[in-house]
Amino acid sequence: MIAQLPAPEIVRARSKAMAMLDAVLSPEWGFRYYSYDTQWAPSEEFASMKDGSGDDYVIVFSESGVYAQATYHESPINAYRVSPPAPWPGLFDSLPQAFRPFAQEAAFLDHNGVQRATVCLWRERTDSEWKCGDVQVPDQDEDDADGAEGLFGLLLEGRAEAYLEFAEEYYEVAPALDVVQHVYDLKPLTQNAVSALNPAVRLEDLAEDITQIGYPV
Repeated sequence: MIAQLPAPEIVRARSKAMAMLDAVLSPEWGFRYYSYDTQWAPSEEFASMKDGSGDDYVIVFSESGVYAQATYHESPINAYRVSPPAPWPGLFDSLPQAFRPFAQEAAFLDHNGVQRATVCLWRERTDSEWKCGDVQVPDQDEDDADGAEGLFGLLLEGRAEAYLEFAEEYYEVAPALDVVQHVYDLKPLTQNAVSALNPAVRLEDLAEDITQIGYPV
């Protein structure tokens, strides 16, 4: 999976598009799958996914680069495979010092203060590729054991068609492909585009979301 992940700016653009589409399709934030916050912290932006069933990911864009972690709760390498719970060996061992505060960020820990991660990726500003720790998974658990391919699947595909398939399954709606592509291209929203996605939403209703996501106007 790590070899398929595009450059940080492409990850950022796709994350904003997915978050904006979710904001239109789901006015109630709590039911959204994808979110983006340009105001998460000074000099830091934050993309996230949560499926409501215990699986999620977070991506932090900072001055040092990009940090990402994800959790697949049914993974054989999750922290609760042992007692007391602990991250799988190698997951965080080689994490650069600049990103270590993110690995200990309270919002990314569970109720026991354990890192909620079966995946940890990063890319410093000077890196030419994404990196991860030296994680050895037992042979019998090799097939997407950490859940990365499934969790980051839509982000990796980067296609409006893929988002349309997701929306049909998750939101049970079928927005017009050209409008989804409009948002994927980060073109400014119009009332016509918004209405085509969700007739119940007005453009002015999205002002706060547009600002938070940093979507072009």
